[in-house]
Amino acid sequence: MANPVRSVDIKTYFHVHMISDSTGETLMGVMRASAAQFERGQPIEHLFALVRSPRQMERALEHVAAFPGVVMYTVVNPDLREVLENRCADLGMPAIAVLDPIETTLSAYLGAPMTGRAGAQRTLDADYYRRIEAMNYCMAHDDGQGDDLASADVILLGISRTSKTPTSIYLGNRGVRTANIPLVPGTPLPDDLFTHRKPVIVGLYATPERIIQIRRNRLLNLNEDRSTEYVDEDAVKDELIFAKRLFARHNVPSIDVTRRSIEETAAKIINFLTEHRAKR
Repeated sequence: MANPVRSVDIKTYFHVHMISDSTGETLMGVMRASAAQFERGQPIEHLFALVRSPRQMERALEHVAAFPGVVMYTVVNPDLREVLENRCADLGMPAIAVLDPIETTLSAYLGAPMTGRAGAQRTLDADYYRRIEAMNYCMAHDDGQGDDLASADVILLGISRTSKTPTSIYLGNRGVRTANIPLVPGTPLPDDLFTHRKPVIVGLYATPERIIQIRRNRLLNLNEDRSTEYVDEDAVKDELIFAKRLFARHNVPSIDVTRRSIEETAAKIINFLTEHRAKR
């Protein structure tokens, strides 16, 4: 009897050209979020940022012609848009202006035309400097460092390897002043931690299995293979029990980060922050 043929999950690779007159950050995010909805589709990314002259556009389109695929763009200059759209039509490639539906709707709702200014959202305004200041605050208050917790927007608590630092940095880049403090049984927390009114305190935790896996990988990277309480299952469970009891005792909202991306964790924290500010 012949062996049954097993289906093979074959990836379909395709070229995606992203042409932007700004940094391309927005375009990249939209493209990746869209492509993620197609399990077998694997985009080969080509990014052309700060395309603001005919020469730069021509250079980008030469690359597009060499690697046929899908073109996504955010370009406000009408002449450059026309060149791009006409060339893509000649090549038989789809060209998607990803922000057009949003901008058209906003223009109609507000009863006002767009500025037509390339990279308008990247100007050095107060929001930009607020994000830089928030990043500086996060770095100075990482892993229990620094003081002035009263001026934080968010304070993250969690045992080692619960993604406190990367989450803090991501929030800082969003303009959220974030401090993070490790929870270690037997190590006291700042005396006034739970008395501050401005910051929302959020606890992070994960399953023991996930914590141990990450800690073992960290030890391997440090060329350390000895068995320690750091990766002992019972010890890790005790740490988590300690953390969860602390969260419950002080009514601290908590998030299971086991299967959450940094972006998902940060989004939930921002929701907590919004609710906290509404109650103040």
